[in-house]
Amino acid sequence: MLEKVAEKAKLRAKNQKSMEETLWDSANKLRGSVEPSEYKHVVLSLIFLKFISDRFEQERQELIAKGLSQYLETDVFYTRNNVFYLPEASRWAYIKSHSKQDDIAILIDTALHQIEKKNAALKGALPDNYFSRIGLDKSKLSSLIDTINNIHTTKDTEQDIIGRVYEYFLGRFAIAEGKGKGEFYTPKTIVKLIAELIEPFKGKIYDPCCGSAGMFVQSTKFVESHKGTRKDLSIYGQEQTNTTYKLAKMNLAIRGISANLGEVAADTFSKDLHPDLKADYIIANPPFNLKDWRAESELTDDPRWSGYDVPPSSNANYGWILHMLSKLSENGVAGFLLANGALSGDGPEKAIRRKLVENKMVEAVIILPRNMFYTTDISVTLWILNKNKKAREIRHGDIERHYRDRDDEILFLDLRQWGEPFEKKFVQFSEQNILDIAKTYHTWQQNIARTEYQNVPEYCYSAAIDEVRAKDYSLVASKYIEFVNRDEFVDFDDKMGKNRNKLANLIKEDQQASKDLLKVFEDLGYAIKL
Repeated sequence: MLEKVAEKAKLRAKNQKSMEETLWDSANKLRGSVEPSEYKHVVLSLIFLKFISDRFEQERQELIAKGLSQYLETDVFYTRNNVFYLPEASRWAYIKSHSKQDDIAILIDTALHQIEKKNAALKGALPDNYFSRIGLDKSKLSSLIDTINNIHTTKDTEQDIIGRVYEYFLGRFAIAEGKGKGEFYTPKTIVKLIAELIEPFKGKIYDPCCGSAGMFVQSTKFVESHKGTRKDLSIYGQEQTNTTYKLAKMNLAIRGISANLGEVAADTFSKDLHPDLKADYIIANPPFNLKDWRAESELTDDPRWSGYDVPPSSNANYGWILHMLSKLSENGVAGFLLANGALSGDGPEKAIRRKLVENKMVEAVIILPRNMFYTTDISVTLWILNKNKKAREIRHGDIERHYRDRDDEILFLDLRQWGEPFEKKFVQFSEQNILDIAKTYHTWQQNIARTEYQNVPEYCYSAAIDEVRAKDYSLVASKYIEFVNRDEFVDFDDKMGKNRNKLANLIKEDQQASKDLLKVFEDLGYAIKL
Protein backbone atom coordinates (compact mmCIF):
# COMPACT_ATOMS: atom_id res chain seq x y z
CA MET A 1 0.00 0.00 0.00
CA LEU A 2 2.75 2.43 0.99
CA GLU A 3 4.62 1.59 -2.21
CA LYS A 4 1.57 2.53 -4.30
CA VAL A 5 1.17 5.82 -2.45
CA ALA A 6 4.85 6.59 -3.00
CA GLU A 7 4.56 5.77 -6.69
CA LYS A 8 1.52 8.04 -7.06
CA ALA A 9 3.35 10.84 -5.26
CA LYS A 10 6.33 10.43 -7.59
CA LEU A 11 4.09 10.49 -10.66
CA ARG A 12 2.26 13.57 -9.38
CA ALA A 13 5.55 15.35 -8.70
CA LYS A 14 6.79 14.44 -12.16
CA ASN A 15 3.69 15.88 -13.80
CA GLN A 16 3.66 19.04 -11.74
CA LYS A 17 5.44 21.99 -13.20
CA SER A 18 8.07 23.74 -11.15
CA MET A 19 7.44 27.25 -9.91
CA GLU A 20 9.94 28.55 -12.50
CA GLU A 21 8.19 26.74 -15.36
CA THR A 22 4.77 27.98 -14.29
CA LEU A 23 5.98 31.57 -14.06
CA TRP A 24 7.71 31.29 -17.44
CA ASP A 25 4.57 29.95 -19.12
CA SER A 26 2.51 32.78 -17.67
CA ALA A 27 5.00 35.50 -18.57
CA ASN A 28 5.68 34.19 -22.07
CA LYS A 29 1.98 34.10 -22.95
CA LEU A 30 1.88 37.86 -22.41
CA ARG A 31 4.68 38.63 -24.84
CA GLY A 32 2.51 39.25 -27.88
CA SER A 33 4.47 40.64 -30.83
CA VAL A 34 7.51 41.71 -28.78
CA GLU A 35 10.68 39.81 -29.69
CA PRO A 36 12.28 37.66 -26.94
CA SER A 37 15.46 39.74 -27.24
CA GLU A 38 13.44 42.79 -26.19
CA TYR A 39 10.96 41.12 -23.88
CA LYS A 40 13.65 39.63 -21.64
CA HIS A 41 14.65 43.11 -20.46
CA VAL A 42 11.03 43.85 -19.50
CA VAL A 43 10.56 40.63 -17.55
CA LEU A 44 13.97 40.50 -15.88
CA SER A 45 13.81 44.16 -14.87
CA LEU A 46 10.42 43.61 -13.22
CA ILE A 47 11.69 40.50 -11.42
CA PHE A 48 14.61 42.56 -10.17
CA LEU A 49 12.31 45.37 -9.05
CA LYS A 50 10.08 42.89 -7.21
CA PHE A 51 13.06 41.36 -5.40
CA ILE A 52 14.71 44.58 -4.21
CA SER A 53 11.29 45.90 -3.13
CA ASP A 54 10.63 42.77 -1.09
CA ARG A 55 14.05 43.08 0.56
CA PHE A 56 13.36 46.76 1.25
CA GLU A 57 9.98 46.00 2.84
CA GLN A 58 11.52 43.21 4.90
CA GLU A 59 14.16 45.58 6.26
CA ARG A 60 11.49 48.23 6.83
CA GLN A 61 9.46 45.86 9.01
CA GLU A 62 12.56 45.00 11.04
CA LEU A 63 13.16 48.70 11.72
CA ILE A 64 9.57 49.04 12.95
CA ALA A 65 9.99 45.96 15.16
CA LYS A 66 13.11 47.50 16.70
CA GLY A 67 11.30 50.74 17.50
CA LEU A 68 13.18 52.72 14.84
CA SER A 69 10.19 53.98 12.86
CA GLN A 70 11.67 57.47 12.73
CA TYR A 71 14.34 56.13 10.37
CA LEU A 72 12.04 54.41 7.86
CA GLU A 73 12.97 56.92 5.13
CA THR A 74 16.68 57.19 6.03
CA ASP A 75 18.63 55.38 3.32
CA VAL A 76 21.69 54.57 5.46
CA PHE A 77 19.56 52.28 7.65
CA TYR A 78 19.00 50.11 4.56
CA THR A 79 22.30 50.33 2.75
CA ARG A 80 24.25 49.35 5.89
CA ASN A 81 22.69 45.88 5.51
CA ASN A 82 23.21 45.73 1.73
CA VAL A 83 19.58 46.59 1.06
CA PHE A 84 18.81 49.12 -1.67
CA TYR A 85 16.83 52.14 -0.49
CA LEU A 86 13.72 52.76 -2.61
CA PRO A 87 11.76 56.03 -2.82
CA GLU A 88 8.02 55.46 -2.39
CA ALA A 89 7.23 55.69 -6.13
CA SER A 90 9.89 53.02 -6.83
CA ARG A 91 8.46 50.37 -4.54
CA TRP A 92 6.66 47.34 -5.90
CA ALA A 93 3.51 48.10 -3.92
CA TYR A 94 3.25 51.48 -5.66
CA ILE A 95 3.81 49.94 -9.12
CA LYS A 96 1.28 47.19 -8.42
CA SER A 97 -1.37 49.64 -7.21
CA HIS A 98 -0.97 51.74 -10.38
CA SER A 99 -0.55 48.83 -12.82
CA LYS A 100 -3.96 49.37 -14.51
CA GLN A 101 -3.19 52.99 -15.40
CA ASP A 102 -2.40 54.10 -18.95
CA ASP A 103 0.94 55.56 -17.87
CA ILE A 104 2.24 52.40 -16.13
CA ALA A 105 5.23 52.13 -18.50
CA ILE A 106 6.30 55.67 -17.61
CA LEU A 107 5.87 54.92 -13.90
CA ILE A 108 8.14 51.88 -14.16
CA ASP A 109 10.80 53.83 -16.07
CA THR A 110 10.66 56.56 -13.43
CA ALA A 111 10.90 54.00 -10.62
CA LEU A 112 14.01 52.37 -12.12
CA HIS A 113 15.63 55.75 -12.77
CA GLN A 114 15.09 56.83 -9.15
CA ILE A 115 16.46 53.55 -7.79
CA GLU A 116 19.65 53.91 -9.81
CA LYS A 117 19.97 57.54 -8.78
CA LYS A 118 19.64 56.68 -5.07
CA ASN A 119 22.00 53.66 -5.11
CA ALA A 120 25.51 54.14 -6.46
CA ALA A 121 26.09 50.37 -6.62
CA LEU A 122 23.41 50.14 -9.34
CA LYS A 123 24.91 52.81 -11.57
CA GLY A 124 24.45 51.73 -15.19
CA ALA A 125 22.58 48.59 -14.18
CA LEU A 126 18.95 49.40 -14.94
CA PRO A 127 17.14 50.03 -18.24
CA ASP A 128 16.82 53.67 -19.21
CA ASN A 129 13.31 54.65 -20.40
CA TYR A 130 12.99 51.16 -21.79
CA PHE A 131 9.38 50.42 -20.88
CA SER A 132 8.13 53.59 -22.58
CA ARG A 133 9.99 52.68 -25.78
CA ILE A 134 9.27 48.95 -26.03
CA GLY A 135 5.60 49.40 -26.91
CA LEU A 136 4.27 46.48 -24.86
CA ASP A 137 0.49 46.56 -24.70
CA LYS A 138 -0.70 48.20 -21.44
CA SER A 139 -3.00 45.30 -20.53
CA LYS A 140 -0.20 42.76 -21.11
CA LEU A 141 2.21 44.80 -19.00
CA SER A 142 -0.39 44.96 -16.24
CA SER A 143 -0.95 41.20 -16.41
CA LEU A 144 2.81 40.61 -16.36
CA ILE A 145 3.04 42.63 -13.15
CA ASP A 146 0.29 40.41 -11.68
CA THR A 147 2.28 37.31 -12.66
CA ILE A 148 5.54 38.52 -11.16
CA ASN A 149 3.67 39.59 -8.04
CA ASN A 150 3.28 35.85 -7.32
CA ILE A 151 7.04 35.39 -6.83
CA HIS A 152 7.71 35.30 -3.09
CA THR A 153 11.33 36.36 -3.41
CA THR A 154 12.22 36.39 0.31
CA LYS A 155 10.05 33.50 1.48
CA ASP A 156 12.86 30.92 1.62
CA THR A 157 16.38 32.37 1.55
CA GLU A 158 17.93 28.91 1.77
CA GLN A 159 16.38 27.95 -1.57
CA ASP A 160 17.50 31.16 -3.33
CA ILE A 161 14.08 31.51 -4.97
CA ILE A 162 14.81 34.75 -6.82
CA GLY A 163 18.20 33.48 -8.02
CA ARG A 164 16.57 30.33 -9.37
CA VAL A 165 13.83 32.27 -11.15
CA TYR A 166 16.23 34.81 -12.66
CA GLU A 167 18.62 32.10 -13.84
CA TYR A 168 15.79 29.99 -15.26
CA PHE A 169 14.38 32.96 -17.18
CA LEU A 170 17.81 33.85 -18.58
CA GLY A 171 18.14 30.32 -19.91
CA ARG A 172 14.65 30.23 -21.38
CA PHE A 173 15.11 33.58 -23.11
CA ALA A 174 18.39 32.31 -24.60
CA ILE A 175 16.54 29.27 -25.97
CA ALA A 176 13.69 31.47 -27.27
CA GLU A 177 16.08 33.81 -29.08
CA GLY A 178 17.72 30.86 -30.81
CA LYS A 179 20.55 30.67 -33.28
CA GLY A 180 22.57 33.81 -33.85
CA LYS A 181 21.32 35.39 -30.62
CA GLY A 182 21.32 34.49 -26.93
CA GLU A 183 25.07 35.02 -26.61
CA PHE A 184 24.46 36.60 -23.21
CA TYR A 185 24.00 33.13 -21.66
CA THR A 186 26.25 30.08 -21.24
CA PRO A 187 24.33 26.91 -20.27
CA LYS A 188 24.57 26.34 -16.54
CA THR A 189 25.90 22.77 -16.66
CA ILE A 190 28.89 23.86 -18.76
CA VAL A 191 29.71 26.64 -16.32
CA LYS A 192 29.37 24.25 -13.37
CA LEU A 193 31.79 21.86 -15.07
CA ILE A 194 34.39 24.59 -15.61
CA ALA A 195 34.09 25.67 -11.97
CA GLU A 196 34.57 22.11 -10.74
CA LEU A 197 37.67 21.76 -12.91
CA ILE A 198 39.53 24.99 -12.18
CA GLU A 199 38.18 25.35 -8.61
CA PRO A 200 38.00 29.15 -8.22
CA PHE A 201 38.31 29.17 -4.46
CA LYS A 202 40.27 32.19 -3.34
CA GLY A 203 41.69 35.23 -5.14
CA LYS A 204 40.78 37.25 -8.20
CA ILE A 205 38.45 35.83 -10.84
CA TYR A 206 37.98 37.44 -14.27
CA ASP A 207 35.73 37.07 -17.29
CA PRO A 208 36.61 39.31 -20.28
CA CYS A 209 33.22 38.75 -21.96
CA CYS A 210 30.98 38.13 -18.99
CA GLY A 211 27.55 38.16 -20.65
CA SER A 212 24.88 38.04 -17.94
CA ALA A 213 27.49 37.06 -15.30
CA GLY A 214 26.59 33.37 -15.09
CA MET A 215 30.26 32.42 -14.73
CA PHE A 216 30.52 34.49 -11.56
CA VAL A 217 27.29 33.12 -10.11
CA GLN A 218 28.39 29.50 -10.55
CA SER A 219 31.87 30.29 -9.21
CA THR A 220 30.44 31.65 -5.96
CA LYS A 221 28.11 28.64 -5.75
CA PHE A 222 31.14 26.37 -6.13
CA VAL A 223 32.91 28.11 -3.25
CA GLU A 224 29.87 27.86 -0.98
CA SER A 225 29.22 24.20 -1.85
CA HIS A 226 32.78 23.35 -0.78
CA LYS A 227 32.51 25.12 2.59
CA GLY A 228 34.37 28.25 1.56
CA THR A 229 33.32 31.88 1.73
CA ARG A 230 32.60 33.88 -1.39
CA LYS A 231 34.14 36.94 0.24
CA ASP A 232 37.48 35.33 -0.60
CA LEU A 233 36.74 35.92 -4.29
CA SER A 234 37.29 39.32 -5.93
CA ILE A 235 35.32 39.51 -9.17
CA TYR A 236 36.30 41.41 -12.31
CA GLY A 237 34.52 41.38 -15.64
CA GLN A 238 33.80 43.20 -18.86
CA GLU A 239 30.94 43.13 -21.34
CA GLN A 240 30.64 44.89 -24.68
CA THR A 241 26.86 44.99 -25.17
CA ASN A 242 25.16 47.63 -23.04
CA THR A 243 21.89 45.76 -22.47
CA THR A 244 23.76 42.59 -21.49
CA TYR A 245 25.99 44.63 -19.18
CA LYS A 246 22.82 45.72 -17.37
CA LEU A 247 21.59 42.11 -17.13
CA ALA A 248 24.90 41.15 -15.54
CA LYS A 249 24.75 43.90 -12.94
CA MET A 250 21.16 42.99 -12.04
CA ASN A 251 22.02 39.28 -11.86
CA LEU A 252 24.86 39.98 -9.44
CA ALA A 253 22.86 42.48 -7.38
CA ILE A 254 20.06 39.96 -6.90
CA ARG A 255 22.55 37.56 -5.33
CA GLY A 256 24.41 40.18 -3.33
CA ILE A 257 27.64 39.56 -5.25
CA SER A 258 30.05 42.50 -5.46
CA ALA A 259 31.91 42.82 -8.74
CA ASN A 260 33.90 45.31 -10.79
CA LEU A 261 32.48 45.27 -14.32
CA GLY A 262 33.88 48.68 -15.17
CA GLU A 263 31.92 51.90 -15.35
CA VAL A 264 30.50 51.21 -18.81
CA ALA A 265 30.06 48.46 -21.37
CA ALA A 266 33.13 48.32 -23.62
CA ASP A 267 34.97 46.18 -26.17
CA THR A 268 37.66 44.14 -24.40
CA PHE A 269 40.20 44.40 -27.21
CA SER A 270 39.94 48.10 -27.98
CA LYS A 271 39.17 49.31 -24.43
CA ASP A 272 40.49 46.98 -21.76
CA LEU A 273 38.81 48.15 -18.53
CA HIS A 274 41.23 46.19 -16.32
CA PRO A 275 44.64 46.77 -17.96
CA ASP A 276 46.72 45.98 -14.87
CA LEU A 277 44.70 43.01 -13.62
CA LYS A 278 46.42 39.72 -12.82
CA ALA A 279 43.77 37.12 -12.11
CA ASP A 280 44.11 33.83 -10.27
CA TYR A 281 41.21 32.36 -12.24
CA ILE A 282 39.73 33.16 -15.64
CA ILE A 283 36.48 31.59 -16.75
CA ALA A 284 35.00 32.68 -20.08
CA ASN A 285 32.90 31.92 -23.13
CA PRO A 286 34.10 34.35 -25.84
CA PRO A 287 32.11 34.82 -29.07
CA PHE A 288 32.99 31.96 -31.42
CA ASN A 289 35.06 32.78 -34.51
CA LEU A 290 34.56 36.55 -34.20
CA LYS A 291 35.44 38.17 -37.56
CA ASP A 292 37.08 41.54 -38.18
CA TRP A 293 37.69 42.09 -34.48
CA ARG A 294 40.48 44.54 -35.28
CA ALA A 295 41.61 46.46 -38.34
CA GLU A 296 44.64 44.96 -40.07
CA SER A 297 46.91 47.74 -38.80
CA GLU A 298 45.42 47.97 -35.29
CA LEU A 299 46.74 46.31 -32.11
CA THR A 300 49.74 44.88 -33.93
CA ASP A 301 52.15 45.82 -31.14
CA ASP A 302 49.75 45.28 -28.25
CA PRO A 303 51.57 44.11 -25.09
CA ARG A 304 49.00 41.35 -24.66
CA TRP A 305 50.63 39.45 -27.53
CA SER A 306 54.12 39.83 -26.05
CA GLY A 307 56.26 36.79 -26.86
CA TYR A 308 53.73 35.46 -29.37
CA ASP A 309 52.70 36.15 -32.96
CA VAL A 310 50.00 38.77 -33.59
CA PRO A 311 46.58 37.03 -33.75
CA PRO A 312 45.05 37.24 -37.25
CA SER A 313 42.45 39.94 -37.78
CA SER A 314 40.18 37.46 -39.59
CA ASN A 315 39.37 35.51 -36.40
CA ALA A 316 39.52 36.56 -32.75
CA ASN A 317 39.95 33.08 -31.22
CA TYR A 318 43.66 33.46 -30.58
CA GLY A 319 43.21 37.10 -29.64
CA TRP A 320 41.02 35.88 -26.78
CA ILE A 321 43.54 33.20 -25.81
CA LEU A 322 46.43 35.64 -25.61
CA HIS A 323 44.34 38.30 -23.89
CA MET A 324 43.42 35.83 -21.16
CA LEU A 325 46.94 34.47 -20.88
CA SER A 326 48.22 38.01 -20.35
CA LYS A 327 45.76 38.44 -17.47
CA LEU A 328 46.80 35.35 -15.53
CA SER A 329 48.78 35.71 -12.34
CA GLU A 330 51.98 33.73 -11.79
CA ASN A 331 49.94 30.74 -10.56
CA GLY A 332 46.79 31.49 -12.55
CA VAL A 333 44.52 29.02 -14.33
CA ALA A 334 41.99 29.71 -17.10
CA GLY A 335 39.05 27.65 -18.34
CA PHE A 336 37.38 28.94 -21.51
CA LEU A 337 35.37 27.82 -24.52
CA LEU A 338 36.29 28.10 -28.20
CA ALA A 339 35.09 26.66 -31.48
CA ASN A 340 36.86 23.42 -32.42
CA GLY A 341 38.57 25.07 -35.38
CA ALA A 342 41.04 26.72 -32.99
CA LEU A 343 42.58 23.30 -32.26
CA SER A 344 44.26 23.13 -35.64
CA GLY A 345 45.01 25.31 -38.65
CA ASP A 346 48.10 27.03 -39.99
CA GLY A 347 49.55 30.55 -40.13
CA PRO A 348 49.76 32.78 -37.05
CA GLU A 349 47.34 30.55 -35.15
CA LYS A 350 49.64 27.55 -35.49
CA ALA A 351 52.65 29.65 -34.46
CA ILE A 352 50.81 30.81 -31.32
CA ARG A 353 49.57 27.30 -30.56
CA ARG A 354 53.11 25.91 -30.88
CA LYS A 355 54.44 28.45 -28.38
CA LEU A 356 51.57 27.77 -25.97
CA VAL A 357 52.49 24.09 -26.02
CA GLU A 358 56.25 24.68 -25.79
CA ASN A 359 55.76 27.20 -22.98
CA LYS A 360 53.78 24.48 -21.17
CA MET A 361 50.69 26.64 -20.78
CA VAL A 362 48.13 24.11 -22.10
CA GLU A 363 46.91 21.72 -19.40
CA ALA A 364 43.77 20.18 -20.87
CA VAL A 365 41.69 20.11 -24.05
CA ILE A 366 38.11 18.90 -23.57
CA ILE A 367 35.68 18.32 -26.45
CA LEU A 368 32.06 18.98 -25.45
CA PRO A 369 28.95 17.36 -26.99
CA ARG A 370 27.02 19.00 -29.78
CA ASN A 371 23.73 20.78 -29.06
CA MET A 372 24.76 22.06 -25.64
CA PHE A 373 24.43 25.69 -26.71
CA TYR A 374 21.20 27.46 -27.53
CA THR A 375 22.81 29.60 -30.26
CA THR A 376 24.70 26.93 -32.23
CA ASP A 377 24.59 23.15 -32.58
CA ILE A 378 28.34 22.67 -33.09
CA SER A 379 30.65 20.84 -30.74
CA VAL A 380 33.04 23.21 -28.97
CA THR A 381 36.21 22.89 -26.93
CA LEU A 382 36.92 23.68 -23.30
CA TRP A 383 40.56 24.76 -22.95
CA ILE A 384 42.40 24.86 -19.64
CA LEU A 385 45.56 26.94 -19.46
CA ASN A 386 47.67 26.71 -16.32
CA LYS A 387 50.71 28.86 -15.54
CA ASN A 388 51.72 26.65 -12.62
CA LYS A 389 51.68 22.94 -13.43
CA LYS A 390 54.43 22.18 -10.90
CA ALA A 391 53.98 19.96 -7.84
CA ARG A 392 52.15 21.78 -5.04
CA GLU A 393 49.52 21.36 -2.34
CA ILE A 394 46.08 22.97 -2.26
CA ARG A 395 43.93 23.28 0.84
CA HIS A 396 40.68 25.22 0.53
CA GLY A 397 37.40 24.53 2.33
CA ASP A 398 36.78 20.79 2.11
CA ILE A 399 39.27 20.34 -0.75
CA GLU A 400 42.79 19.03 -0.23
CA ARG A 401 44.97 18.11 -3.18
CA HIS A 402 48.61 17.41 -3.89
CA TYR A 403 49.34 18.18 -7.52
CA ARG A 404 52.18 16.34 -9.19
CA ASP A 405 54.66 17.90 -11.57
CA ARG A 406 52.97 17.51 -14.96
CA ASP A 407 54.84 20.09 -16.99
CA ASP A 408 55.27 17.94 -20.05
CA GLU A 409 51.77 16.47 -20.47
CA ILE A 410 48.39 17.58 -21.80
CA LEU A 411 45.15 15.81 -20.90
CA PHE A 412 42.68 15.23 -23.74
CA LEU A 413 39.04 14.40 -22.95
CA ASP A 414 36.33 13.58 -25.50
CA LEU A 415 32.84 14.11 -24.04
CA ARG A 416 30.87 13.97 -27.27
CA GLN A 417 28.95 10.89 -26.11
CA TRP A 418 28.22 12.32 -22.66
CA GLY A 419 25.23 14.26 -21.41
CA GLU A 420 21.47 13.80 -21.26
CA PRO A 421 18.56 15.19 -23.32
CA PHE A 422 17.27 18.63 -22.38
CA GLU A 423 14.36 20.59 -23.88
CA LYS A 424 14.04 17.93 -26.63
CA LYS A 425 16.75 19.24 -28.97
CA PHE A 426 19.49 20.16 -26.48
CA VAL A 427 22.01 18.26 -24.36
CA GLN A 428 23.18 19.03 -20.83
CA PHE A 429 25.50 17.38 -18.31
CA SER A 430 23.93 15.65 -15.32
CA GLU A 431 25.30 16.30 -11.84
CA GLN A 432 26.90 12.86 -11.94
CA ASN A 433 28.49 13.62 -15.32
CA ILE A 434 30.13 16.73 -13.87
CA LEU A 435 31.43 14.84 -10.83
CA ASP A 436 32.82 11.99 -12.96
CA ILE A 437 34.57 14.31 -15.42
CA ALA A 438 36.05 16.41 -12.61
CA LYS A 439 37.23 13.24 -10.85
CA THR A 440 39.08 12.11 -13.98
CA TYR A 441 40.75 15.49 -14.37
CA HIS A 442 41.79 15.87 -10.73
CA THR A 443 42.95 12.25 -10.52
CA TRP A 444 45.18 12.93 -13.54
CA GLN A 445 46.50 16.09 -11.88
CA GLN A 446 47.43 14.32 -8.66
CA ASN A 447 48.38 10.77 -9.57
CA ILE A 448 52.15 10.39 -10.02
CA ALA A 449 52.45 6.60 -10.23
CA ARG A 450 49.60 6.27 -12.76
CA THR A 451 47.95 3.66 -10.53
CA GLU A 452 44.65 5.57 -10.40
CA TYR A 453 44.50 7.55 -13.65
CA GLN A 454 44.42 5.44 -16.80
CA ASN A 455 43.95 6.36 -20.45
CA VAL A 456 40.52 5.18 -21.58
CA PRO A 457 39.68 4.58 -25.26
CA GLU A 458 37.15 7.04 -26.68
CA TYR A 459 37.30 9.13 -23.47
CA CYS A 460 40.69 10.34 -22.23
CA TYR A 461 44.41 10.35 -23.01
CA SER A 462 47.41 12.02 -21.39
CA ALA A 463 49.78 13.11 -24.17
CA ALA A 464 53.43 13.99 -23.68
CA ILE A 465 54.50 17.22 -25.34
CA ASP A 466 56.77 15.11 -27.60
CA GLU A 467 53.61 13.49 -29.01
CA VAL A 468 52.08 16.89 -29.66
CA ARG A 469 55.24 18.00 -31.45
CA ALA A 470 55.12 14.83 -33.56
CA LYS A 471 51.56 15.70 -34.60
CA ASP A 472 52.65 19.17 -35.70
CA TYR A 473 51.09 20.89 -32.66
CA SER A 474 47.55 19.91 -33.50
CA LEU A 475 45.34 19.81 -30.40
CA VAL A 476 42.54 17.83 -32.04
CA ALA A 477 41.62 15.30 -29.36
CA SER A 478 40.91 12.45 -31.79
CA LYS A 479 44.58 12.47 -32.84
CA TYR A 480 45.52 11.28 -29.35
CA ILE A 481 42.57 9.43 -27.82
CA GLU A 482 42.25 5.84 -29.00
CA PHE A 483 38.99 5.11 -30.83
CA VAL A 484 38.03 1.45 -30.93
CA ASN A 485 35.28 2.04 -33.49
CA ARG A 486 36.73 5.09 -35.23
CA ASP A 487 34.67 6.30 -38.16
CA GLU A 488 35.36 8.81 -40.92
CA PHE A 489 33.84 11.69 -38.95
CA VAL A 490 36.23 11.57 -35.99
CA ASP A 491 38.65 14.04 -37.58
CA PHE A 492 35.92 16.22 -39.07
CA ASP A 493 36.93 19.35 -37.14
CA ASP A 494 40.58 18.89 -38.06
CA LYS A 495 39.72 18.47 -41.74
CA MET A 496 37.42 21.47 -41.69
CA GLY A 497 40.15 23.58 -40.09
CA LYS A 498 42.61 22.66 -42.83
CA ASN A 499 40.03 23.18 -45.57
CA ARG A 500 39.18 26.58 -44.12
CA ASN A 501 42.81 27.67 -44.39
CA LYS A 502 43.12 26.29 -47.92
CA LEU A 503 39.93 28.09 -48.97
CA ALA A 504 41.15 31.35 -47.41
CA ASN A 505 44.41 31.12 -49.36
CA LEU A 506 42.57 30.36 -52.62
CA ILE A 507 40.29 33.38 -52.11
CA LYS A 508 43.29 35.63 -51.45
CA GLU A 509 45.04 34.31 -54.58
CA ASP A 510 41.89 34.85 -56.64
CA GLN A 511 41.51 38.41 -55.33
CA GLN A 512 45.13 39.20 -56.16
CA ALA A 513 44.78 37.71 -59.65
CA SER A 514 41.71 39.89 -60.25
CA LYS A 515 43.62 43.00 -59.16
CA ASP A 516 46.52 42.10 -61.46
CA LEU A 517 44.17 41.60 -64.41
CA LEU A 518 42.43 44.94 -63.81
CA LYS A 519 45.84 46.61 -63.67
CA VAL A 520 46.80 45.14 -67.05
CA PHE A 521 43.65 46.56 -68.68
CA GLU A 522 44.25 49.92 -66.98
CA ASP A 523 47.83 50.06 -68.35
CA LEU A 524 46.44 49.39 -71.83
CA GLY A 525 44.07 52.35 -71.47
CA TYR A 526 40.95 50.27 -70.98
CA ALA A 527 40.20 50.84 -67.31
CA ILE A 528 37.35 48.72 -66.00
CA LYS A 529 35.07 50.09 -63.33
CA LEU A 530 33.37 47.52 -61.12
